[in-house]
Amino acid sequence: MTDKTNEGVDGAHWSAIEEAAELLNEERFGDAMVELRRALQGNPKNPYAYYFLGIAFFESGEIEAARDAYSACLKLAPAHLGARVALCHVLRMLGDVPGALLQGMAALSQAPGDADALHAVGLAYHARGDDAATKKYLEAFLATGPELEVALETRAVLARTADPSAADERDDEN
Repeated sequence: MTDKTNEGVDGAHWSAIEEAAELLNEERFGDAMVELRRALQGNPKNPYAYYFLGIAFFESGEIEAARDAYSACLKLAPAHLGARVALCHVLRMLGDVPGALLQGMAALSQAPGDADALHAVGLAYHARGDDAATKKYLEAFLATGPELEVALETRAVLARTADPSAADERDDEN
């Protein structure tokens, strides 16, 4: 396919899920799922539909379904960075830390220095209990200048990594 053809297909994929993306922004996850399933009935090869379906499932607490949707997106669009980073997070949450690290490192190889990928990999290493790697990736993430809330959460993870007993004491105080 030529670049023009790719742009046309990409535009059609996006057009098919635009309404669902708006519903997600409005936090109407169930309605978004209905729209995304409708888009997939029309074109089961729409990677955006799978990606946004993954978001809707995740926000609805359906982590395994989110994993499956992100995986489906990546089968159709292996370079979809957002789906790869999201898959890293859900695999970690499901206890598949090796799978999370595989996806996270693939994201970093695709986009070295990407803040979201650094964060996902740092949290995956934290889940594995690898303090040195946790520190390396989360400090690199902080160097990208993330939003305040996620920066504070990340610093708290790093503090617990540096001194687990102090973190336990702080948790007991609250």
